[in-house]
Amino acid sequence: MITTLNLSAPPRSEGLAQWEETRSVFPIYLALAKQLAIDIPIAQAKRNLPEKPEAELFTQVQAWLDAMDQRVLVHELRHLLQMTTLNASESGLRALIRRHLRKPAKNNVDRDKIDFLLVQYFALCAPAKIYHKQIEPADVALVMKPVLGDAPAVPLVWCEPLEKMIMQLRELRSLGAMTKTDFIAQGRKVKEAAGTSFYETSALLAFIRFNFLLRRTLIELMHADLIAIRAALTHLDSAGIALIDCTDAGLGAAESLAKIKQMADDWKQPFQKEYTERSVTQAFEKLLGLRTDVDKALVKSAGKASIATPVAKVLPTPPAAATAAPDNERSAEHGAAKIDVAPPLDFELCLEQIWEQLIATPPSRGRTMTTVKVEGARILMSSWEVAAFVSEDGPAAEDLRRAVVARALVTTALESAKSTGNATALDRALSIARIEVTRLQERVDVAKQAKDTEAAVNLGISTKRLLSALDDAEKL
Repeated sequence: MITTLNLSAPPRSEGLAQWEETRSVFPIYLALAKQLAIDIPIAQAKRNLPEKPEAELFTQVQAWLDAMDQRVLVHELRHLLQMTTLNASESGLRALIRRHLRKPAKNNVDRDKIDFLLVQYFALCAPAKIYHKQIEPADVALVMKPVLGDAPAVPLVWCEPLEKMIMQLRELRSLGAMTKTDFIAQGRKVKEAAGTSFYETSALLAFIRFNFLLRRTLIELMHADLIAIRAALTHLDSAGIALIDCTDAGLGAAESLAKIKQMADDWKQPFQKEYTERSVTQAFEKLLGLRTDVDKALVKSAGKASIATPVAKVLPTPPAAATAAPDNERSAEHGAAKIDVAPPLDFELCLEQIWEQLIATPPSRGRTMTTVKVEGARILMSSWEVAAFVSEDGPAAEDLRRAVVARALVTTALESAKSTGNATALDRALSIARIEVTRLQERVDVAKQAKDTEAAVNLGISTKRLLSALDDAEKL
């Protein structure tokens, strides 16, 4: 059974429905034109499109949108949607997808745009309960129903290579192993060989599932390496190491820790620009080179300092393979006696613990508060804070993650100080939290100046919660 989409251009009697669709996509095209410095022939006073257009305006707008479709490439559309709030509009994405699907003659650029837009729509609309599980074809069909209609996800023989790659994705445990595959190229070959069969509903659903799971795996493995790099840099800094050899990453033989940390903090997913298998692989190989460099520096530092704790224990493993160290390995020997000492919880390790819990058990959609446990302490997180860990990226998400981690550090250190009477870890946590408060308050001001109301409000609330935790700790 094969269901093929039939979204032909509407007759004149459906002109108002087409105009409503046009009004939904028009802000996206305006933003694209501004981003790419393309002239906009519609007068400023007419850009707030009315509910019922005059014939001249209808013709003018449709002609301009058609011209824009010819000029805008998929990576330019990707960059706009991934870097702006336009990506959060379900109706806008749906209208944009249907506009491209309805085109009677589609070229490869149209196909790639549709391929990208469908995955964006799925990522936006998929419920949290399926977002991090092994997504099945029926899950995709349900989420995509508003766009593709009520059609079953029927397996297609020529889509079998996608299913085989999805099965292999489940076995990957490192970014290095991922970069040795050619999944991006294989997926493109299947798509190019499909011809017009690509637009069959079952085929579209298969590609949505494959693309989403491929990108999700890449991002999860990438974050695991970034967490490991940051954790290693923290230990190097504590050991008094200021410069490390970063030639594996294509950098200098004496790069500062501050520069490497900034690189890790600013690392961007290699999907914003036009990407191919080669460009994505090169981006991730640079990250792997950076991981190798900091690991080598850490081993060298550990050898010089004769650190008793194995170096491997300070390097987080990817989420799928993460394990907790036995309590009896967390002891320090003083003469003949062994005293259990809880190691101080550093910033990156705390971030990793929170992230792993949220990935393993994502909260249900609509839930306003979520609780995670860090070193026995319970940390209450708002929905936007959870989203910053599991489904968002960018400056605001990074700020929210740091706010949550700083709050968790203070809370866990406070609980430890109450139970042991030792406030050493608490003093360190308070110092970190005060720095974060100052930085967060600056970020709130930046968001306000940029008129990013949502980011300003969310950051403001998270900052107040951190200040409240600070107040409680300072009373001890």
